[in-house]
Amino acid sequence: MIHTLTMPKWGLSMTEGRVDVWLKQPGDPVEKGEEVLDVETDKISSSVEAPFSGVLRRVLAQSDETLPVGALLAIVVEGEASEAEIDGVIEAFQAGFVSSAAEAEASGPSAQKVEVGGRLLRYLDLGEGGTPLVLVHGFGGDLNNWLFNHPVLAAERRVIALDLPGHGESGKYLQTGELEELSQVVLALLDYLKVDRVHLAGHSMGGLVSLNLARVAPQRVASLTLIASAGLGTQINSDYLQGFIDASNRNALKPQLVQLFSDPALVTRQMLEDMLKFKRLEGVEQALRQITGALFSGGRQLVDLRSVVGQQPSLVIWGSDDAIIPASHAQGVDAQVEILPGQGHMVQLEAAERVNQLMLAFLRT
Repeated sequence: MIHTLTMPKWGLSMTEGRVDVWLKQPGDPVEKGEEVLDVETDKISSSVEAPFSGVLRRVLAQSDETLPVGALLAIVVEGEASEAEIDGVIEAFQAGFVSSAAEAEASGPSAQKVEVGGRLLRYLDLGEGGTPLVLVHGFGGDLNNWLFNHPVLAAERRVIALDLPGHGESGKYLQTGELEELSQVVLALLDYLKVDRVHLAGHSMGGLVSLNLARVAPQRVASLTLIASAGLGTQINSDYLQGFIDASNRNALKPQLVQLFSDPALVTRQMLEDMLKFKRLEGVEQALRQITGALFSGGRQLVDLRSVVGQQPSLVIWGSDDAIIPASHAQGVDAQVEILPGQGHMVQLEAAERVNQLMLAFLRT
């Protein structure tokens, strides 16, 4: 068997990737699931795992080379194959290859923007059928925080991700930045979309927003998935919050973002540039300071909604090495609790495959 290893597509917005470093060399054996090379995108860097076993016979993409999604990276042979046979497979692949980037540009789904209750909101709506799932990002994030989760989850049901006010490409103006204001915006979007009942999945501050939605409108919430969630204890890394808000250049911002991940290498130059562009938008700093003052003032979390957990079926996922909100907050909650060893705060990005498996299994029940 002659297998083709191609540039993966991690999320709908990814159109190309840059080869960082090869972890295997021609002649090396490769096991299914083993990391073969590292690839960097405009959002994050990650390892490409082999979907098959064999021997790495040919490397076609060089380090620092940027290639479109679906492009040929390498050839892995299971068993025996001549160089001529490999050449034939490569020639046939290249002749029939059409850039997925061009296809996505022509027909791929994209985020939409609507005005709801006088606010501009951006959301991405994928999939169909079943009780819809709504993904709510955390402080300073946006709907791209679900880059590796949204398409996978949408294979089984309708899944909606949004940018909260003050974040992403939604409007930046906030009246107070209080929890009620953020929660009502999510409800207003559901009303606009004519969605009566949803599963909610929230990361960090998005978990707190989801908890409050379940508190104020329990009839509209079918289940809760809380990932490194705020609202389950008082502890929070206030130095991170303040440092993130104050950072105005790459050197100041990088030490803050590094705290989000278990692997510091995931904080790429492009990630820093994108975050700085966001932070420099008019109204962003004020919105972040309003939210921090309303929810996380005095170095602690101000809102405790532990009692809400379990009123609907609930799944709690946490990275054991979370440096922003401690995983110990998951202890004793009335939920299915999954602590992922060695993972940090952005566990849905770093351990996307495992998080997706847990969420899919939970939602099916």
